[in-house]
Amino acid sequence: MMKFPGKKLLPLLVFILACLSILRLVKIAINTSHSSSPAAAFSSSVEQKVPSNAAGVHIGSHKTSLNATLLAPKEFMFLSDLIRRKAPCNLLIFGLQPQYLNLSSINAGGITIFLEDDPYKISEINADSNGTHIYEVEYKVPAQKAYELLKHARESPACAPATSLLQQSTCKLALRSLPKQVYQLKWDVVVVDGPIGDAPEAPGRMSTIYTASMLARAGTTTHVLVHDIHRTIEKWFSWEFLCEENLVSSKGKFWNFSISNHSNSTRFCSSDTVRIVN
Repeated sequence: MMKFPGKKLLPLLVFILACLSILRLVKIAINTSHSSSPAAAFSSSVEQKVPSNAAGVHIGSHKTSLNATLLAPKEFMFLSDLIRRKAPCNLLIFGLQPQYLNLSSINAGGITIFLEDDPYKISEINADSNGTHIYEVEYKVPAQKAYELLKHARESPACAPATSLLQQSTCKLALRSLPKQVYQLKWDVVVVDGPIGDAPEAPGRMSTIYTASMLARAGTTTHVLVHDIHRTIEKWFSWEFLCEENLVSSKGKFWNFSISNHSNSTRFCSSDTVRIVN
């Protein structure tokens, strides 16, 4: 019978134990992979097989969008405090968030109009009563056209503030097909929080900021509040058409401009035009 010296046997035992440990780890990894792969495969299968207009996908994408654009508590307080001071008033809101419906309650006795381009949001909310109306509108110009439109507005006399009615304007920034009530009323407060404008191909807020400025100049004194002012387009077009001299307050991502009637003015801002380099 062969005998192995103790010193030679010890490395062999260590090698065997190491191999057994490695085999055990491999087995655990394989079991874990098998237990998780069906869920991953199912998730991938659902993403591939569900059509883009299916209800589940539609709801999921819009829930993400809603959460991404919710107002911070301090922003909503800032906005609601202004409406409280003005109520009852004429309140126009470009965009529709669940939080904004509370503003129509604060504005009891006044008129609140929401303009929204997302039919899903409109279908989920029923508030067409007590002076509150929701209208579906369409925005066709993507955010990536912003600089081109800004150059057009600076060069075209049709975009100047002392022009004809918005419905008849030839300025490319003018929204001419909104509900008639939007053009007929004198607005006390206008909120610009739509369209979403969160990607180059998504509809941008160039036209809504310009149109809000024009509507404000048709009234006596109108507060225009622009949300997401940290974004380039919102900042550019607010400086251009609402003007730094009219900025009276801010909170979070809101800028609040107070616009007075200047029916005979040929310029939006009295100071030098803001220089924007392409």
